[in-house]
Amino acid sequence: MDRQELLDNLTDDVLAYVMHGAFPEREFAAAIKPEALDERFIEYELLLDLHFILLPEVVEFVESLPRRVRTLKTETESVSRTTRGATNGKINWAATIKHRYSRNPGDRSAFVCDHRSEDYDTAENLVFKQLIAVIRRTLEEAEEYLRQDYTWVNERWNDPLINNLRRVIEQNVHVRRIREPRAYEPTDRMLNTASESRHDVYREAAKLLTMRRNLFAGDKEPLERLLTETAITPDDDETLLELFVLFRFIATLEKLRETDARFETIKSGRQEVARLTGEDQPEIVVYHDNSGGDRGISFIPVPNEGEEQLSRTEKVHTTGFDVAQSYFTDHNFRTQTGRPDLIVIEIRRKEDDRDYLVTEVKNSSNKGTIRQGIKETLEYLAFLRHDEQFVFGRETSTSKYFGEGWNGLLVAQDLDEPTAPLEDQTGSEIKILQASEVESQLEDVLSHFL
Repeated sequence: MDRQELLDNLTDDVLAYVMHGAFPEREFAAAIKPEALDERFIEYELLLDLHFILLPEVVEFVESLPRRVRTLKTETESVSRTTRGATNGKINWAATIKHRYSRNPGDRSAFVCDHRSEDYDTAENLVFKQLIAVIRRTLEEAEEYLRQDYTWVNERWNDPLINNLRRVIEQNVHVRRIREPRAYEPTDRMLNTASESRHDVYREAAKLLTMRRNLFAGDKEPLERLLTETAITPDDDETLLELFVLFRFIATLEKLRETDARFETIKSGRQEVARLTGEDQPEIVVYHDNSGGDRGISFIPVPNEGEEQLSRTEKVHTTGFDVAQSYFTDHNFRTQTGRPDLIVIEIRRKEDDRDYLVTEVKNSSNKGTIRQGIKETLEYLAFLRHDEQFVFGRETSTSKYFGEGWNGLLVAQDLDEPTAPLEDQTGSEIKILQASEVESQLEDVLSHFL
């Protein structure tokens, strides 16, 4: 699957979960944020706002602000006040005579005067004020990255541009007179009014805020821009494939169990992404990126001293070679180590009855990389522990170090040559799927556990 296919599938998956109100925001943000950003940007909404202010049209809007704030629109409001013995404003004689007649016809010291004042709190101005407030707040969160050599930020937001924005917000008398929008503002009616304004500054502000709303709502086009332009870098297709496989796992589990997953908030030291529960059914927990340390799961692939650990290590190497031999017809391999990343499925039937599916993802069609992925998957299975005890092969022969043959899965990129299909891998210690096979074959893999 090429990058665009992965993007299309991943975007569809994200939108599906957004639409039915369940979305692993922190997990998704943690995966797609640039590495330079700290933990604050695992907050999904903050990451979306960072993407938003990096859009060229937002930068262009701010560049034009100094000359355009002079055209901010106000509404003239007339207020009538009654004074005695003096006038303050234009005398409204009709109102004055009416007032005197109703109160004291002989009192000639009472006057009703009209005062005209400018009202800055128009619908258009509140739309404008909300937009520049979002931009400024996000820039303040990203300030430390603006001072450093992160070209993906500061090539668009240089010091003169940021200073111009601050001057507009802090010093421009017209902008300062506009009140801060309330939590529910701007309303749809306000946005519609601004979008139909004769002044382009309001039309553009409404367009940009609507674009931001669509991004937060999970609309496909702005979400694709997030994935392609400002979050995942062009050389980070590994993350795209991992997220695609993760969402396919969850969707397939939901289909097989006929229930929706409950997504968990990702916290420090906790890698749980989703959980599926049901009456009289095993609990299923999905982990991503690391082991489920909070559930007593661990991987220690470096052996300790001792005969058992040594035999496990030897078995990993010999079995890895055998699996690769049975999968490829061409046995000329080249070793290449990639970045390991795991999806771990824990099926908990009872306290002492658990099963696991460990999945390694390799965004490569290079045989050496795939062979390395086979070795890593076997290694994770052989050294998978729960509460410090080996999960597989504790009291059985070495052939059970890797489970029953369905406990390990490697997902790799598509190959141009013939390979063993899933049905021909029944005797193998782990199973291998190519990216384009995940959609159709993952259900067969998971059905062995359910």
